[in-house]
Amino acid sequence: MTLLDLTSDQLLSTTRAVRKRLDFTRPVPDDLVRECVAMALQAPSGSNVVTMRFVVVRDEEKRRAIGEVYRQVYAMYKASPGYAGRLTGDAERDRIQGRVASSADYLGEHMGEAPVLVIGCNEGADRASAGAGLGNILPGMWSFMLAARARGLGTSWTSMHVARERDVAEILGIPYDTVAQAVLTPLAYTNGTDFRPAGRPNPDQVIHWDTW
Repeated sequence: MTLLDLTSDQLLSTTRAVRKRLDFTRPVPDDLVRECVAMALQAPSGSNVVTMRFVVVRDEEKRRAIGEVYRQVYAMYKASPGYAGRLTGDAERDRIQGRVASSADYLGEHMGEAPVLVIGCNEGADRASAGAGLGNILPGMWSFMLAARARGLGTSWTSMHVARERDVAEILGIPYDTVAQAVLTPLAYTNGTDFRPAGRPNPDQVIHWDTW
């Protein structure tokens, strides 16, 4: 295991959504996936009961099938009012969002080409409890992504496939009645490892001290 030379703050601030810089040609070893899952399992889990599950998709046919589902759902998102690339008339915002949209568009067309897809899920006794416990998998998936970044791997947090969750469940044999899917990410080595923090508001713009 070789880790990038990053401080904890650098790791937290440069684990970005990677899309155009994913290397689709380089295989990802299973042991690296296991290491990332091992780190994910250290994340908080309600009542110390581990219900998070990770579906790791390496099979090319299944990856491409999921990629096609994602492409179709993404096309609906692109036609919606909430599309990141929709022009607002604010030149600076439109410039920034245009870059985000271009990157997201690329992944929308190429998700299935990633060497590995990972779906973070939560398992419960029934569908309702699986959905109610999604708070268990979400921190686990973020830890997975941080661990991947530390190992030179890129990820991109997406969830729009959930609009077709049952279809994805059928492709992968996920028991829909007891397992809720939360996050779909590609997993691949990145072209270069230099990523910068994103522009974000000043903390005082989002902090409410003692009362709203």
